[in-house]
Amino acid sequence: MKSLALVTGAAHRLGKAFALTLARMGYSIALHYRGSVTEAPKTADEIRALGVDCLPIRADLTMPDKVDLLFSLVDQIDAPLKVVVNSAAVMPVGNSRDIDLRKWDAAIDLNLRAPFLVTQRAAQRMMAGGLIVNISDIGAQKSWIRYPSYTVSKAGLESLTKMLARALAPEIRVNAIAPGLVLPADFVTPEQWDKLVEKLPLKRAAMLEEITSTLEFLIKNEYITGQTIAVDGGYSLI
Repeated sequence: MKSLALVTGAAHRLGKAFALTLARMGYSIALHYRGSVTEAPKTADEIRALGVDCLPIRADLTMPDKVDLLFSLVDQIDAPLKVVVNSAAVMPVGNSRDIDLRKWDAAIDLNLRAPFLVTQRAAQRMMAGGLIVNISDIGAQKSWIRYPSYTVSKAGLESLTKMLARALAPEIRVNAIAPGLVLPADFVTPEQWDKLVEKLPLKRAAMLEEITSTLEFLIKNEYITGQTIAVDGGYSLI
């Protein structure tokens, strides 16, 4: 029987890349999405074309009852849950002096609280050998004053990764991946992106497979837990 992987925020961008990587490894996919109603069916079709099952599930992970709904549908899939990738996130723009409270809560609720709730529910279902991977950001170690709620939420996520790794060991491993520059946000202009990339020691943005191969590594190496792996082209050095 094939194992099941749940990927949150999997309809597009990096979440989609993680879902496709897991599908290529033979996992059935529970494809979570919220707002990407156009992209989700297309991504599901791409995954099914690889010869594995895929169930798209729409849910607002900032609402605990919707997290429960997500897992009630996951429970209907005839495959044991083996891997969870917490990739869903928002990145509100705002100044620390006057950021709107709704923007602050939106990032904390989705980027930090939701992975905690998803991991709680997943741990109740996983057998020994399960893996949780939280998608952080190299910005967790920076002071990005334009993205205060995002930066704080990702720093909290890395702390949560360590705590959960201890709490769920030895049956379940918990790790995080902290990408650097890989896909520009919609609000970043090409000129701004080029300036950011030029600052990197490696002078280029990451390719998607350079990020997703880290997930493959964490799946294959079963002696790693509680770690955040930076894949950032040297961003953490500047």
